[in-house]
Amino acid sequence: MDDVRRQTGGRGRRRPRQSDIARVAGVSQTTVSLVLRGTDVGMSLARETRQRVLDAAERLGYVPDPVATRLASAGNAMLGLYTFSATFPTDVAHSYYPILVGVEEEAAAQGQDLILFTGSSRTGAGAGDPASVRRVRAADGCLFFGRHVPEEPVRRLLEDGFPLVYIGRRNEPGIPYVGADYVSASADVLARLAAAGHENIRYLREEDEAPSSGDREEGVLRGARASGAGTAGLVVRTDGTDLDALLAAWLAEGVTAVVVEQTDTGAALAGLGAAIERAGLSCPRDLSLAVLGAPVGARGRAPGGGAVFSGFDVPMREMGRAAVRLLLQLIEGADGIETRRLLPCEPVGGGTVAAPRRG
Repeated sequence: MDDVRRQTGGRGRRRPRQSDIARVAGVSQTTVSLVLRGTDVGMSLARETRQRVLDAAERLGYVPDPVATRLASAGNAMLGLYTFSATFPTDVAHSYYPILVGVEEEAAAQGQDLILFTGSSRTGAGAGDPASVRRVRAADGCLFFGRHVPEEPVRRLLEDGFPLVYIGRRNEPGIPYVGADYVSASADVLARLAAAGHENIRYLREEDEAPSSGDREEGVLRGARASGAGTAGLVVRTDGTDLDALLAAWLAEGVTAVVVEQTDTGAALAGLGAAIERAGLSCPRDLSLAVLGAPVGARGRAPGGGAVFSGFDVPMREMGRAAVRLLLQLIEGADGIETRRLLPCEPVGGGTVAAPRRG
């Protein structure tokens, strides 16, 4: 036993192997494998034999290789969670944080462990590096989230039959996902503005291209057409640095309401809010403001008055939970399930939309 400990314990020494457990327990390596894997044959062995194996594994500090375990059995109750960024959004003020909460809650409820993978790589190749994405094979299946997906490495996982679910709608064919119905929710915001009497509206979105941004814009255009408002000049793109000039031009043109896309960067909303404050304006007295998706950190507060933003909330927490449930169904090989799901967004009245001021 002391010789085995010297070989396997301590810093820089090799990890204990099943062959070490076999020597300490006085059994064959096959017996150790059967016992540690919990197979029917292993469970049918004499109780004393099984206990010697387990005691030896405990004393040596043996930890099974999760990849080998998964390859040798149906699974190891371990799910991956991959973010296409260098770090996980663990700050409660981050817009993606509720996703993590939902994933953790549902994984715990389903008796699953989580392995967290980030887009960082040893080679510095970034989130789309195939080697970085391949690491998720250590789990039974994997959840992905982030605004952009490297198509090639994810496509290879799908072709190999590796179970995965994306949190957020994707345009790529074949990717299972759980997302939010931004189209319907955004169209509803435009309908509410029209019902309040707004006719001259602008929609502010960032330059970035992502399915969630495209869905919001589609909903805004659909809502504008349904209310009889024109769509010419409705959509304006920004990086968040040119809002002073845009705001002045809109007010001169008689714009009474602005709808803003909310993203993980929050650049458009932050830029507009700062411009409104610099101009000495407030919402909704001088300008109605609606946000498509909850701002970073709960619902946020509007400039020049501090009212809660009007618009809708994204069900990110439930998206995380539903994605875990869908992934487990795929791992189990369930038939006839809907692999592409959109959850409804919750309308929020807030305090930043009112009837337009006349004159």
